[in-house]
Amino acid sequence: MIKHIALALALSLGAATLAHAFDTNRFAATLVPAERFEIEGTLVERHGAGGTPLILIPGLASGAWVWQETVRQFKGEHAIYVLTLPGFDGRPAIAGKSTAAASDSLRELIVSRKLLRPVLIGHSLGGTMAIGYATQHPDGVRGVVSIDGLPLFPGTEDWDAIQRARVAEDVKSRPVATTASLFASQQQEYMRGTGVVDMARADELAKLTAKSEPVAVMKFMAEAFALDLRPSLPAIKAPVLLLSPYFDADAEQLRMTEAAKTDYYKVLMAGTPNLQVVSISPARHFAMFDQPQQVTDAIRAFLKKLP
Repeated sequence: MIKHIALALALSLGAATLAHAFDTNRFAATLVPAERFEIEGTLVERHGAGGTPLILIPGLASGAWVWQETVRQFKGEHAIYVLTLPGFDGRPAIAGKSTAAASDSLRELIVSRKLLRPVLIGHSLGGTMAIGYATQHPDGVRGVVSIDGLPLFPGTEDWDAIQRARVAEDVKSRPVATTASLFASQQQEYMRGTGVVDMARADELAKLTAKSEPVAVMKFMAEAFALDLRPSLPAIKAPVLLLSPYFDADAEQLRMTEAAKTDYYKVLMAGTPNLQVVSISPARHFAMFDQPQQVTDAIRAFLKKLP
């Protein structure tokens, strides 16, 4: 009898362990940082040492999991600081203007850790933050890499300040998801329609973005609509690499070829003294998941050419 009970217990524990293994998200952050600390509500995780410091900034509703492959590729050559912004990936949100507070924490990280002219690498909102920081501190940055992050929200280039403010207020006042399941469903829909090419991958990534606070996501989004960094782009002194994802099925709806999209991004970045736009294809907004090798190769080539 005791043997039968022991065997049943072992089988049940094994089944539970196996079920847990299947529940584990294959895109979740698994790399153990050498150091982990907070700056003004922003979580910072440090990997590697030496070389030009790299600061990796995830985009809307994202966390350190966005940069796992990038960290793996570059931690042997660089000290890497990965940020997670307040309200994202399970982090508590903060009061006040979210984008300004996140930019302040980026500045505090660089100053407090005495990071000499780091390279800023951002995705989406994180790319916009990196561009904005380079306009404000042109001598403090060695390079900027932005993956589908622009100086303004695409399609709003003809808006004036009044229209931007009005749309931002409209976005901010919209009702947010009232339940976790509704927010998760919204994230799945976004990931399937805009995030990545592969639907199974989209569903897994949506589970990670759904860990963010809906109110924080909407606040950052509203501030993005109000933003237009184009007038300050000529102030940037560091080289800028903009990675432009391109996917045929999406582009057909917009009637935009790959070359046309690259040219469009160049127009939005007009005035940037040292700009390179590289198309990543086939890829959607989270290009680092659709084409990790292309993204890694583009970043590596950019870093090697930095003065």
